[in-house]
Amino acid sequence: MADVAVAILGLARTGVSMGLALKRHNQKGGAHTFKVTGYDTASPRMKTAQKMDAVDETVAQSENAVKGKDIVVIATPYGETKNTYDYIASSLRAGVVILDATPLNQKALEWGKQYLPSGAHQVCIRPIVNPKYLFEGLDEPERATDDFFDNGSMMLMPSVTCAKEAVELAADFARILGARPHYLDPAEHDGLAAGMEGLPSLLGAAYFYMMSQNAGWMDAQRLTNPSFGMLTHVLMDTHPDDLRDLWINSSTDLLRYTDEMIATLRNFRNLIASKDQSALEAAVEESSKEFETWVNRRHNNRWQDDEKLESKSPGIGDVVGGMFGNFMPGRRKKDDEK
Repeated sequence: MADVAVAILGLARTGVSMGLALKRHNQKGGAHTFKVTGYDTASPRMKTAQKMDAVDETVAQSENAVKGKDIVVIATPYGETKNTYDYIASSLRAGVVILDATPLNQKALEWGKQYLPSGAHQVCIRPIVNPKYLFEGLDEPERATDDFFDNGSMMLMPSVTCAKEAVELAADFARILGARPHYLDPAEHDGLAAGMEGLPSLLGAAYFYMMSQNAGWMDAQRLTNPSFGMLTHVLMDTHPDDLRDLWINSSTDLLRYTDEMIATLRNFRNLIASKDQSALEAAVEESSKEFETWVNRRHNNRWQDDEKLESKSPGIGDVVGGMFGNFMPGRRKKDDEK
């Protein structure tokens, strides 16, 4: 049984869930065992990851966490990612595969080009999580689960110089986590992410700012319930500096979505002001029907381009063996399903 050494940098919900999913794979007794080292700038998160048995060990410095590792997952907050590349670059082994979950791929690829040694292979990833957790937004490590990626997708955006074998390894790694790999252009990803992540975070932060500046805030805050919390939770999960940088670095696409949102809000406002019951009802019904269609697609993880999603790749044993001198034997036919 061959060991695969993995470092997970960033132990919030995503990072810890990855560790738990790899541990689940180990328990199935496949041809490969993942040895996981965890790192986070917050020591309480490292303690939580160890307590949950998501990692085999934690270390206090990111550069020590990546030494000798075959796979390095970067799941750090956005504001820490550039420095993370700088810190770990000199400690990476030749042939290492970097899986970067940074929200904006084009920036991450720039940092990889700037800092990574020539022997490293960078693939940006974006986990699309289990639909079971679709309406749970908090990013706390305590909420991590081993099925967090099941029935979801893993978007893969490799650098232009990334070896084909590294991309195939990333796809197989996604399958081991329980996700279906899907390839996407980095620029296309960032444009879509501005609407799917950037705008919701902007709306949540702006809404809280508006309410907290209102003269009735002292009384209104007593009435807060889950609907308020779900809309504004980004302020609990994300550092203000990270939000600022995310919005500015995706400004072209984010401004387009923001302008469309403002126009849509204005239209809804006018319908409410004019008490146009039929038009308002029609708009909400249209949204409701499309929402139902989306939820069904999302829960079934079935889309119009399923044929593209079904692309196959070699097993992780074949890929890693080819890249790292055959230090692992080929895995069994359905190693991640045993």
